[in-house]
Amino acid sequence: MRFSAEATAERFLPERLSARVQPLLARLDAVLFANDERAAAGRMSLAAFSIRVVSAFITLVMQIFLARWMESFEYGIFVLVWTTVIIAGSVASLGFHTTVIRYVSEYREKGMQGELHGILLTSRLFTLVLSSAIAALGIAGIWLLQPWIENYYVIPFYLGMVCMPMVALGDVLQGIARGNSWAYWALGPIYIIRPTLILLFMGAALLLGMRPDAPTAMLAAIAATYVTTLGQMAGIRWNISKIITPAIPKFHLREWIIVSLPIFLVEGFFFLLTNMDVLMVGFFMEPHDVGIYFATVKTLALVHFVYFAVKAGAAQRYAQFTHSDPVRLAHFARETVSWTFWPSLALAVFILLIGRPMLHLFGTDFVSGYPLLFIQMIGVVARAAVGPAESLLTMSGNQNSCALVYGATLVLNLTLCVILIPAFGLWGAAIATALSMTFEAAALSWTVWRRLGVAMAIFIPPPPRVST
Repeated sequence: MRFSAEATAERFLPERLSARVQPLLARLDAVLFANDERAAAGRMSLAAFSIRVVSAFITLVMQIFLARWMESFEYGIFVLVWTTVIIAGSVASLGFHTTVIRYVSEYREKGMQGELHGILLTSRLFTLVLSSAIAALGIAGIWLLQPWIENYYVIPFYLGMVCMPMVALGDVLQGIARGNSWAYWALGPIYIIRPTLILLFMGAALLLGMRPDAPTAMLAAIAATYVTTLGQMAGIRWNISKIITPAIPKFHLREWIIVSLPIFLVEGFFFLLTNMDVLMVGFFMEPHDVGIYFATVKTLALVHFVYFAVKAGAAQRYAQFTHSDPVRLAHFARETVSWTFWPSLALAVFILLIGRPMLHLFGTDFVSGYPLLFIQMIGVVARAAVGPAESLLTMSGNQNSCALVYGATLVLNLTLCVILIPAFGLWGAAIATALSMTFEAAALSWTVWRRLGVAMAIFIPPPPRVST
C-alpha cells in the first residue's frame, strides 16, 4: 500500500479546497512515484552502498589489527586460508545463492506461493547438505595430502573446513534477502556483523592468553561465522513469515539445478578470478608476501564496494525487466553503468593518494606494496566501466555466455600468474590481474551487446530516455 498526496488531500481536506489542490498534488505524485522500479533499485543500491562503506571501514580496521597482532607471516597464513574458505563456501551452494534471487522475485511477482515456498526451502537445505559434504571431503583431502602441505597451513585449513558450510549458507540467505530487496538483512550480517565479531573474538582470545597466530584467528572466524549466519537465518525467516501466505511447497528441482549449474560456473569462475592472484602468490611465495599482497587487495576493496553495491540493487530489477519490459531493461542497465563507474573512478584516485599511509597502518613491512596499487587499479576501473554486466547476463537467462567469458578470463589469469609471478614476484601478480580484469570487462560488454543489444560500457553514449 502506498499513501499518495492526492488521496490524502481527498480524504482530509474540505471538498472545495481539495478540488483545487488535487491537480497540483497529482503532479507531485507523478514526480515522487514515477518509475517505482528505478526508485526501488536506487534505494537498494544506496542502502547497499552505505553498508559497503561501513563494511569497508570495519574490514580494514579488522585486517589492520589482525596484521599487527599476528605480524606478516602468521597474517599471510590466515588470509590465504580464509580466502580459500570464502571461495569454497561461495561455490558450495552450486549457484543457488544467485538463482534464488531470480526465482524469489519472479514467483512473488506472479503470486506463485507454492513455488516460492519450494525454492526457499530447497535453496537452504540443498546448500547446507552439499557444503557439509564438500567440507568433509576437504578434511579428508587435507589428511591425505598432509605430507605435501607446509606444516603451518595444516591446522588452519582443518579449521577452515569446519567454517565453510556456514559461509555457504550465509551466501544463500543473502540471496533470499536480495530477492526481496532487504538490503540490510542481505549485506549487514556478512559485511558488518561478521568482520566485527571476528575482531572482537580475536581480541578476546588474546586477552585470555591464546597465541596471536593463524589457528587462533581461524577459531575467531568460526565463532563469528556461526553466530552471524544463524542470526541471519532467524531474522530472514521472521521477515518471510510476514510477507508470504502459507502454501504447500512445490518443487521444480530439475529446472532450478539446470539454471543454477551455469551460474555455479559463473560464480565459481568469478570468485576464483577475483582471488586467483592471492592464491597463486601463496603457491609460489612465502606467507609474508601473501600478507603484503593481501593488504593491497584490502585497500582496493574501498573501490570494489561501489560495484558490489550497484550489483546488489540492480540484480532483482534486471530479472523483473527481462520478463516484463526489455526496452526499459536497456535504459536501466545503462544507468547502472554510470552508477558504478563515476564513484569508482573518484574513489580510485582518492585511494592512490592515501594508499601509502593506509598500508603503513598494517605495519612498516606492508608499505612496500604501495606501488602495486597503481597497476591493480587499472583492472578495477576497467571492470567498473561496464557496470554489473555479468548480473544482467545471469538475470536475463544468458548465464551460459557469462560462464564462457569467466572461464576464458580465468584461464588467461591463471596462465599469466604462472608465467609472471615466478619471474616478477608481486609485480607479476598485479600485472596478471590487471590484464585479466581488462579482458573480462571488454568480453562482458561485447557479450551483453551481442546477446541483448544493451550498451554496457561507460564510453558508449546512452540511448534516449524512455517515457514512463
